[in-house]
Amino acid sequence: MGATLIARRSAPAAGPVPVVVVELFTSEGCSSCPAADAALRELAAAQSVSGVEVVALGHHVDYWNRLGWKDLYSAPAYTERQRWYAAGFGTGSYTPQAVVNGRYELVGSQRNALATTIAKAAKAPQATVALARAPNGGLSVQVSHLPPGTKAADVTLALAENGLASQVGRGENAGRLLRHAAVVRTLRPLGHIGADGTFAATVPLDLQAGWKPENLRAVVLVQETGSHYVVGAGSLALE
Repeated sequence: MGATLIARRSAPAAGPVPVVVVELFTSEGCSSCPAADAALRELAAAQSVSGVEVVALGHHVDYWNRLGWKDLYSAPAYTERQRWYAAGFGTGSYTPQAVVNGRYELVGSQRNALATTIAKAAKAPQATVALARAPNGGLSVQVSHLPPGTKAADVTLALAENGLASQVGRGENAGRLLRHAAVVRTLRPLGHIGADGTFAATVPLDLQAGWKPENLRAVVLVQETGSHYVVGAGSLALE
């Protein structure tokens, strides 16, 4: 009796996991911000949104500094980035404000809404962003396969440090130990997507004294210049 052959359908190959970047505009001087910092810190650590890689960026704005406590991690560049987003959303700047892949904004402490928004943002097509450490110690960046219809886009590098905390002495959070989510240490433009829809460069990391390399992550954003949408992102731990 001949053997019976049973055809089995192969499981489809798993595609790349979509990356969603959550930028939190926060301040140590804002009493509403610690809850948002905690939400983002836990979300990034647990990676609890199914099928999505969540990348956290904590931008500490400087406009709270005049109200009794100077946030040591704040800088005008992060305030300007928030204003850049606000102009596109047609909203004012506030803390704690979360911006998800440049497409959506909401109060950063709204955990359920944040998870829902991340899942929604993950459905948009994304470019391929490949990061690697270069032999010279820098960062190799390669961007390709932009989503169809992508318009002019810029490439930006953020270096974010985990594990940072502050004992606040004055202001709305006086007496509190604040633990932060992925504090952005530097944010700098790398260039523009070429006419062929790609970008490639090896860039120095310029790590500063006092930063802990084992806690640092490089995050590269590909953003449409006009819409501010993040159409691709990649991250790499520098440990």
